Amino acid sequence: MIERTQLESLLGSRLLDFSGSLNEVTIVLDSEGMIDSLIALRDFGFEQLIDLCGMDYLTYGDGRWEGRRFAAVYHLLSVKNNERLRVRIFARDDEFPILESSIGVWNSANWYEREAFDLYGIMFSGHPDLRRLLTDYGFIGNPFRKDFPLSGNVEMRYDEALGRVVYQPVSIPPREITPRIVREENYGEA
Repeated sequence: MIERTQLESLLGSRLLDFSGSLNEVTIVLDSEGMIDSLIALRDFGFEQLIDLCGMDYLTYGDGRWEGRRFAAVYHLLSVKNNERLRVRIFARDDEFPILESSIGVWNSANWYEREAFDLYGIMFSGHPDLRRLLTDYGFIGNPFRKDFPLSGNVEMRYDEALGRVVYQPVSIPPREITPRIVREENYGEA
C-alpha cells in the first residue's frame, strides 16, 4: 500500500487529506494545480484511469457535511505495483462547479467527464466535447444531484393534435417514497 510520506513528497501542499483503510487509499487534492498533481501520480506509476465519477455531498453522512458540495473522484491503477488509489478533487464553487479536464493526462477521461457533466453538472474546462451523454439534449437539470426532484422537472407525452412529442410541467405531485419491507414469517430461518 502506498505510504502517506511518499505522496507528501510527490504532491507537497497540494495533498489536502490522506486516509487508508482495508488496503484502500483515498487522497484529497487541491483543485488548484490539479493537472500537475494528476500528471505526477501518472508518472509515479498510476498509469491507468479506471473510473471517474461525480459526487454530490449535499446530504453526505448524517447530513451535517460542511465542506464543498461537488467533487470528481478518480480511481487510478498502478499495474506495475498492483495498487489502486482513489483521488478526490472538490470544485471550488458550489453554484457552478468547474474542474480542469484530465483528458490530456488520461484519454479515457473523455467519456467519464461527459457523464459527470451530464448527471451532476460539473463542468470540465478544456474538455473538447462537453455535451450531454445519457440524458436528452432538452433535459432540464442534473438528475444525480441530491436536490433534483424525484419526479423530475418536466414530463413528455405525444400530442395527437400537434403530431409530436411535447414537454410540459410535471403533473404528479411531489412526494416522499418510504420503502415498505414485507417479509414472510420465519424469513431466513433454516
